[in-house]
Amino acid sequence: MFSQGGLSLEQAPPLSVVLRFFITATFFGLIVGVLIMMFGVEIFDASTKEARIITHILALGVMASFMLGALFQMLPVIAGVVLQTPTKKAMFVHVTLTLGVIMIALAFYTQQSLFYLLSSFLLGVSLLFTTTIMIANLRKLETHSSSSKGMLFALGGFMVTILLGLYLVLALGGYHEGSYFLQIKQAHYSFGLFGWVSLLIISISYQVIEMFYVTPKYPDSMSRFLVLVLFGLLLLTPFIPPIMIALLLMIYASITLLRLSQRKRPTADATVWFWRFGMGMLIVSMILMLMNEEILKPLNYVTFIFFALSIIFAMVYKIVPFLVWFHLSNQGFMDAPLMFDVIHPKEIKQHFYLHSITAFSFLVALLFSPVIMIAGMLTICSFGVLLYRLLRAIKLYKHTQKHGQKMSW
Repeated sequence: MFSQGGLSLEQAPPLSVVLRFFITATFFGLIVGVLIMMFGVEIFDASTKEARIITHILALGVMASFMLGALFQMLPVIAGVVLQTPTKKAMFVHVTLTLGVIMIALAFYTQQSLFYLLSSFLLGVSLLFTTTIMIANLRKLETHSSSSKGMLFALGGFMVTILLGLYLVLALGGYHEGSYFLQIKQAHYSFGLFGWVSLLIISISYQVIEMFYVTPKYPDSMSRFLVLVLFGLLLLTPFIPPIMIALLLMIYASITLLRLSQRKRPTADATVWFWRFGMGMLIVSMILMLMNEEILKPLNYVTFIFFALSIIFAMVYKIVPFLVWFHLSNQGFMDAPLMFDVIHPKEIKQHFYLHSITAFSFLVALLFSPVIMIAGMLTICSFGVLLYRLLRAIKLYKHTQKHGQKMSW
């Protein structure tokens, strides 16, 4: 994959560890599509409960599930961190996170204090447990790559996001006064978008872009200092305008697009299109943030979400075929399916077209509200297509285990 020292079966967690998060994330994506059709354009007004529900299902049910599932796989590969008993840890995190997402959605919808309390407990236990373990293991490393160091800061940003979110949820539930609520809400928002999602994508890209797509390395100054500088700027956000964060992310996105254009083997690969589309969305989102117009905030929200989802889809389409082939090969199956047999590039390309149309439909819905129904239906289709391919990959894996030919020694 993209290991520095090779990847052994002992280092890699079982396939089920990763896929349980990915499957759950796609189910939450389907729920988001249904809720969009129910709520309509209310989701674009950040002050409504509909917007809060959609935002948190997306952020926690979809993005966090995908990202945590990927981290259980990537920490051993990128950083050489071997998590002890990964199956038990992943199961605990998966169950409590899933229940926590359901509880937070119910809390926002019903405004009942009990749901606020339950959601804060479940999400706090789940997310603080996994971030603490991952940070502790990363800190044990004697030497860090740019990716492993970046993941450490991203997980730190996620922990800050969680703690601030717990403060807000308990305040909404009436469990404390909620002093400085609006300031903490803004910090929660900033650390979630930039200290967790953006920093994790940046950190992973340092190895993924070069290794998957055979590109020149990122500039040393960027790979060494960008994550650190962005994290420092986030800490100073109450005292300085966010212009530096926006500019740095635009520079990062531009250099990523440049590197993708410099591929040494420019063969057709639809996951590259997801990366390019995502980087384009990030640039647009940061331009909108610099404009700082209230009327443009929903557009900023949509473009950033599709930046994150584009990179997530690109990574899922790389990770899953590799893992199916890798585990079956290491189990000794001579007829282990190749990566193209698990999910064919043409299918990835089809999903990219669907993903792009879905993004466009949301942009149109900002101007012509009835289109939000189409956007919701396309969201269901997009996640539905991904869910079908993940389930098919699992079926192929189990079929090969049952009927495949093993090497005889």
